Amino acid sequence: MEAEYKKLELIAGLEIHQQLNTNKLFCNCPSLLRNDSPQYTIKRKLNPVIGETGIIDTAAAYEKTKDKTFEYQVFDTNCLVELDEEPPHKINKEALKIVLQISHLLNAKIFPVTQIMRKTVIDGSNTAGFQRTVLIAHDGHIETSTGKVEIEFIALEEDSARKSKSTGDKTIYSLDRLGIPLIEITTKPDLKTPEQIKETALKLGEILRACNVKRGIGTIRQDVNISIKGSKRVEIKGFQDTKIMIKTILTEIKRQQECLKNSSCKLEVRKSLPDGTTQFLRPMPTSARMYPETDLELLKISKRLIDETKKNLPKLATEHKSFLSEFGLNEELIKLILKNNRIEDFKTLSHTTSDKELIAKCLTLFQKELSIKENKTPEEISEILNVHTLEAVLEKVDKEIAKGDIKNVLQKLVQGKSFEESIKKSDINLNEVTKNLIKEKPDLSIQAYMGLIMGKYKGQVSGSEVSDVLKKLLHIT
Repeated sequence: MEAEYKKLELIAGLEIHQQLNTNKLFCNCPSLLRNDSPQYTIKRKLNPVIGETGIIDTAAAYEKTKDKTFEYQVFDTNCLVELDEEPPHKINKEALKIVLQISHLLNAKIFPVTQIMRKTVIDGSNTAGFQRTVLIAHDGHIETSTGKVEIEFIALEEDSARKSKSTGDKTIYSLDRLGIPLIEITTKPDLKTPEQIKETALKLGEILRACNVKRGIGTIRQDVNISIKGSKRVEIKGFQDTKIMIKTILTEIKRQQECLKNSSCKLEVRKSLPDGTTQFLRPMPTSARMYPETDLELLKISKRLIDETKKNLPKLATEHKSFLSEFGLNEELIKLILKNNRIEDFKTLSHTTSDKELIAKCLTLFQKELSIKENKTPEEISEILNVHTLEAVLEKVDKEIAKGDIKNVLQKLVQGKSFEESIKKSDINLNEVTKNLIKEKPDLSIQAYMGLIMGKYKGQVSGSEVSDVLKKLLHIT
């Protein structure tokens, strides 16, 4: 198959935009998405401006012909910067540090001095009519199973407003997302097969998730630029679903082959659809959309900051998996620890007991179960069962707490009981209680007896303790 793609002269490159987990990029507003009603709205009509090349961008001119009105929802977590009624503040230092850290992981060269630019926005998704962006690093690379993939540029920019509603010639945006810091990673057109495109996307995703980035739907947006021999470059937006990546590329190759037959190949932007096909969005933007930001000074990145961010770089998931597997944890528990970002907590707790599986369960499975049982959010559970509390509990294992009682102890803590009260053993004579139940209701199954006892003494006795007594009294080996 690789020879076939070589014959087609398949060329592709990726562009990844990932939200960072900090306040906004050019003000101190929180990066919170809102589901409630806005305080008020404002309306704007946006006009294209001349870029640094002295001409108006083609795509911007095309959008202007639609004469759209844009309405923006404003919340109490927005400020005048997002309304374009106040100059931008200095760049968010925390966001800058995260991007520098990722640049190191991508083996890139950092610009010591760089210019913040304005990029013309053509769909109304920014009140100013432009997006601020700044190049941070260049000429990096990652290794894939089929060779090195070059990273062309790494940029830091502000996210756009979130589209709330669109009807006819009117589009409504929410300003809650506007200004959230984004890292943009652009690879060189080094990708030559659909499989390499997918592998590269997964590798870049792993590097991003190792750093302080936002998680969840909508926090990452990925595009692919693709062409075959004789065809013009096409940019496919929304190319982040790993399940359909290869299908999307194969479908696009066929579409471009058809365009070549009909002599209808154009520079264009298309949208990735769930079935692996794409649809036309707009003409491809040109370099005329960029011009310097005049409200901010040149961004100077000191050697001290570069060296500081290079120290103690986070490990990637593959490195963490290798570390966790050394403790004999199964694949499910390893995945849960990484998914819930509990690797550092696991390291902190590793000295408390030789039972590393118990530690992993306390950090993941038990907390999930208690969230459901006690009708509390995962965040509420993790706040109560923080690493210091878990450390105190696990240090009592095999001394004052049996392993089988751990979940019961954690449940009591979640219910608001004190630490001393939670670890205190029940004064219930379980042996006597069980004997009386068997006498009262003979010939039930062990599961039925367990259900009755656990139901009656919920939170006071552990399942393992009840099971042991039942097996002894029922002579079950």
